[in-house]
Amino acid sequence: MADPKKIFIVEDDTDLASMLVDYFRSLFYDVRAANWGEDAVQQISADVPDVVLLDIRLPDIDGYEVCRRLRQTRHTQNLPIIFLTERRERDFRLAGLELGAVDYITKPFDISELRLRMRNVLRRSTMNSYQNAVTGLPEGNAVEEELQKLPGEADWAVLVLGIHGLSLFRDQYGFVAADDVTRAISLMITNAMQENGSQDDFVGHLTPSDLIVITTPERCRKLTSRCRMRLEPSIQYFYPAMDRQRVNRLPESERLSVEIGCLQAQDYPAGDVAGLKSALTRLFD
Repeated sequence: MADPKKIFIVEDDTDLASMLVDYFRSLFYDVRAANWGEDAVQQISADVPDVVLLDIRLPDIDGYEVCRRLRQTRHTQNLPIIFLTERRERDFRLAGLELGAVDYITKPFDISELRLRMRNVLRRSTMNSYQNAVTGLPEGNAVEEELQKLPGEADWAVLVLGIHGLSLFRDQYGFVAADDVTRAISLMITNAMQENGSQDDFVGHLTPSDLIVITTPERCRKLTSRCRMRLEPSIQYFYPAMDRQRVNRLPESERLSVEIGCLQAQDYPAGDVAGLKSALTRLFD
């Protein structure tokens, strides 16, 4: 039998929190809860659930801040979050959605509707578990399955494109702008692969900010040249027009950049997928 899905409830109304915990446990979910935002961030980070039901009004930090902190950490940045609130105004809904909430439920709510929405979120999360939430490209196990085919083969190359400075960019311009950068770069890479690659090539995420193309050494050289030609002039345009001159004067370590590297079969003739992934991530050391 599969392990039960894990739900984390953040709600300062202790009676409502207890009711929700008991209700979802009766449906055979693994449920935990916190009444304070700081406690929620610590507990969720220590043991990541499958979905969070998050009240906006909390006694310490609000639900928006809880969401922001979870989005800043790699292992919780794509965690599905459902906001729960008494506020119905459009601005409050937009604020939650801008932070990446997957749903927004107002109080009072129908418990059966909440159950169905929770089920749908968990279903979508399971279906998309092999896809990056921002780009839609394969990640995780889907990428590992492709990498497992390589050691021992004679003619392969992995092009790695690392997006650097994304955390600083996110801190300054927000999650939406940072996601737009990742999405745009992934589209440029995909287009370059379609023009200069083959239908047998594979593109996906090694990490949320490192993309890979599995191809042949010959096509890797062409793709490297094409990606450099497209990406290097484009980076400045991810910044607002009024900031571009200032950003160009910053050290490279403080601004967006894309580093490109390639690992070929002759560089890594044998070994397991964990060693191959380690070698790929060390390309930029």
